[in-house]
Amino acid sequence: MGNGLFDLIPKGVAQIVLVLILSFLFGFEREEKKQVSDEYRFGGVRTFPLIGLLGYALCYFSRGDLLLPAAGFVVVGAFLWQSYRHKLETASLAGMTTEISGLVTYTLGALVWREEYWIATTLAVVGVLLLELKGALDNLSKRIPGPEILTFVKFLLLTAVILPIVPDRTFGSFDFNPFKAWLVVAAVSTISYGSYILQLRTQGRGGVLLAALLGGAYSSTLTTVVLAKRAREQSRPHLYAGSMLVASGVMYLRLLALLALFNRSLFHRLALSFLLLALAALLGGWLWSRIPDQGADPIRHEIQPKNPLELSAAFLFGFLFVAMLFITHLAVLYLGRAGLYSLAGVMGVTDVDPFILSLADSAGSLTPVMLAAGAITIAAASNNLIKGVYAYGFGGRRTGLQGLVLLAALALLGLLPLLV
Repeated sequence: MGNGLFDLIPKGVAQIVLVLILSFLFGFEREEKKQVSDEYRFGGVRTFPLIGLLGYALCYFSRGDLLLPAAGFVVVGAFLWQSYRHKLETASLAGMTTEISGLVTYTLGALVWREEYWIATTLAVVGVLLLELKGALDNLSKRIPGPEILTFVKFLLLTAVILPIVPDRTFGSFDFNPFKAWLVVAAVSTISYGSYILQLRTQGRGGVLLAALLGGAYSSTLTTVVLAKRAREQSRPHLYAGSMLVASGVMYLRLLALLALFNRSLFHRLALSFLLLALAALLGGWLWSRIPDQGADPIRHEIQPKNPLELSAAFLFGFLFVAMLFITHLAVLYLGRAGLYSLAGVMGVTDVDPFILSLADSAGSLTPVMLAAGAITIAAASNNLIKGVYAYGFGGRRTGLQGLVLLAALALLGLLPLLV
């Protein structure tokens, strides 16, 4: 076959064929819509390929000069504007998708001439999909409330807008890297947002146990408080106490995921013990929740998930991470092992993620891996004990006592790796 069959086809012929194929996609899709509607529609199976060929031909004659293709784009746009004005005069509801599709088709010819074949093909496929999925997309826009769209935009702001512009270099004697600091915020936000979306999509189809599983993925402390408060309204102590234990089991899995991203040495050091603790909490919590409660009330309504993606919360998390980074370094330098372990015990009172991720950032350089692993173990165990106190304080008597006992037991189990 020599150099292959495609080498036998002149380059210009292959490009024209590709332009025709991609343009026909738009033409066929628009022609189909014309057949099922009596309303005026611009173009069809012949017009769109001609527009694509025009874009290719003008680029061919210009030989790299953008003036001629740009003039052609303006002329085609003028014709499409006239078409849209006519549509406005003859129809009560007039969309611009057909006219915009004509402009996209023109650019396909230009892209093919510039040998941007992948870009041209992708634009054509995505464009036709958007046209064909009009009904599904309209229904989706009606189902998704405005606040959720705003939440997604916040997520993109944190991860895709801010992160790329943060300087990726170290400052000071503590080797502080702003990019790594914001990368931590982006990673935690991604896990939290993913869990939040799953909770929203499973509302009405799950229960307290599922809410605990998903809630533990972004904040087991907050989930424990919410479950404890809800337990006051319903006499289901085994269900709610077991769910609190399940949320703490998911916490260990979340911490392992973050350690795998930011410090592989710590991940390998803690993987086995954290996996065993997660399994014990998940299995134990599930079995405990299955114990029937005498005179149990039926669950009246689902637990409403709380939106974790507030910009103020993200910036606060970033500030706490940086603060914990400096405090941890000072504790290691001036207080040694006992000081760091004491700090780890105190950090368990609040959200342990900033403290643990600060250790992940410094372990292996400023902080020995063994010392950092021990401090993380203590912080997680301390947090479990504090959650037990929250369960006892916010929950009813029976649920609070059961939650305190279960989470205190998990805290004790969490300290066993220090003895190995």
